[in-house]
Amino acid sequence: MDITLSRYVLIITCSAGLVALSLGQSSMMGQKRHSAESGDHTEFSSGKYHDYIIVGAGPSGLQLGYFLQRAGRDYLILEKGDSAGTFYKTYPRHRKLISINKRYTGKTNKEYNMRHDWNSLLSDDETLRMTQYSEEFFPSADIYVQYLNDFARKLRLKIQHGVNVQRIWKTGNKKEGFYIRDQHGNVFTCRYLVVATGIWVPNEPDFVGKEHVTGYENMTLNLNFYRGKTVLILGKGNSAFETADYIQPVTNFVHLFSRSRVKLAWETHYVGDLRAINNGLIDTYQLKALDGVLYTDINNMQVIKHGDRFSVRLVNDTEHRGLHDNFAARSPYDVIIRALGFHFDASIFHRSIIPKLGEGEKKKYPAIKPNYESMNVEGLFFAGTNTHSLDFRKSAGGFIHGFRYTTRALHHLLEWRNHKIPWPSTALRTTQVMNTLLKRMNEASGLYQMYSVLGDIIIVNDTGAVYLEEVPVQLLPQLETATGHLAPNKVIVMVMEFGKNFSGPGTDPLRRGTATTVPKNAHLAGFLHPVLYYYSHLPTDDDMLRRPSKWILPRPTRLHHVIEDFLFDFSSPVSHVLHLRRFLDTVFGYDTRNYFAGSCFKMAMTHTSVPKTCQDQYLRGEGLTHASHCEASAVTQSTTK
Repeated sequence: MDITLSRYVLIITCSAGLVALSLGQSSMMGQKRHSAESGDHTEFSSGKYHDYIIVGAGPSGLQLGYFLQRAGRDYLILEKGDSAGTFYKTYPRHRKLISINKRYTGKTNKEYNMRHDWNSLLSDDETLRMTQYSEEFFPSADIYVQYLNDFARKLRLKIQHGVNVQRIWKTGNKKEGFYIRDQHGNVFTCRYLVVATGIWVPNEPDFVGKEHVTGYENMTLNLNFYRGKTVLILGKGNSAFETADYIQPVTNFVHLFSRSRVKLAWETHYVGDLRAINNGLIDTYQLKALDGVLYTDINNMQVIKHGDRFSVRLVNDTEHRGLHDNFAARSPYDVIIRALGFHFDASIFHRSIIPKLGEGEKKKYPAIKPNYESMNVEGLFFAGTNTHSLDFRKSAGGFIHGFRYTTRALHHLLEWRNHKIPWPSTALRTTQVMNTLLKRMNEASGLYQMYSVLGDIIIVNDTGAVYLEEVPVQLLPQLETATGHLAPNKVIVMVMEFGKNFSGPGTDPLRRGTATTVPKNAHLAGFLHPVLYYYSHLPTDDDMLRRPSKWILPRPTRLHHVIEDFLFDFSSPVSHVLHLRRFLDTVFGYDTRNYFAGSCFKMAMTHTSVPKTCQDQYLRGEGLTHASHCEASAVTQSTTK
């Protein structure tokens, strides 16, 4: 019988599975494998079908599995390891995470506190917070593995462990679903596939003598091996500097080779750049303590072995040819370590559906649309770090504290696309919009972490407003088809943004004069702050393509920057609230101020019309009595007792 694929998604993960795979398959499967991979619609004797299959039981695979399970969808997570979080059993090699675990913020608001908890996944179980697993500001990777497995176990996620995906291909009709074959010949089928494997294949440049180099993934952690030795590390990122910090106390000295300048996270405000916790070698380099950073193209390097040591030479070096007696790397090295990062593994896909990769620096990630779908393979979606091509060096989508929110956004998109469940929304009166905006800009964690990428969208209609939280703003032209909400007229988008020229390699964010505190200069603010875009009608795809350089959205009808705040508290009555209210007055075309019931009564008696808040509250029997009336009432009640 033919396999009929309905509209579901198959999820393959890399963590432990709850269902054991059957290792015994009929010989028919092996006989028909070739024709199936060639694109023929083949009948399988033992196919395992699910609507959704997720590949990988890392943080993003588990996060998406949680949302699918809560929605009652048919899904399965495939994981190659014997437990969840296989990646974190090996990396980071020196076992300390660089994602912060801030247990104390001075606030009890759970949504606000997630702004500073970079490791926890989203769920309704309050015990599943990383802050309850470790008191360390930078927790151990081993504890995180325990956390991920507790997350999977407590929430009863459907994971099948020991499934090492070998090949993924589509049916003869490429609009239908996917086939996934594991190392034992078992075949799974699904309509929608979500790949959440992360990027884990080490970057290995091809140069003469590369066989003498040890990979970051294989280096020994025994410090005695490095004692009294001279070490060269190839790389300039966190893995390279993490390695340098680890071995530095016992080595003669450590050199780092890099093709381009070191980018510091506190300069660029990008958490993927070099973090302060790992930059000890810069300190010893600049303070003349033997260590150093050198800039050269590693692809032009040769490593030559001399006994037990290694020398480095550069090819095509015309600038210094014949003048190498002062070559910076002329001293031989005892150990050379490669720590050049990772890239996406596309080898599991049949050649007919290999997903396109990004361009330039983004080539280590799949190229995807704003809805997290592959650019060239319909029905193939990505989650987690694999989606970082959308916001590389712009936001936190490549990291847990960012992709937990983009994964939730992916789930909302799939719910509408596949099951006609619209994006969650809240109906508001227009007079409630300002307070809702103030609450969100002061508490929302998704807007805070995925700045410039996720935004709150307010659809203004004849009866009020519809509020959508944390929508991918690049989908604004497709808002109606992506979310299921009609937006015929006015739309407001609120996002968090840094100043356009505030960050970058070589900038000094600690210099005097970086802060802007005067509301009329809010558009010059450098640090993270809310920005509101008002459109009289939805922008088009062409508008999005023609947007100005460094702008995340097309030019709006009106634009409002909320002045930055040192405490990140945007509730000051004059600096923040007053100017926001005036912006909304202009957008809505009427006075949005709140009035006491007594004031509404007087205006109703003396004017032909009353403000909108009086219509929405006082005339409906709602609203507040002035404080003086409350005091008088209290005195009256006390004297009559």
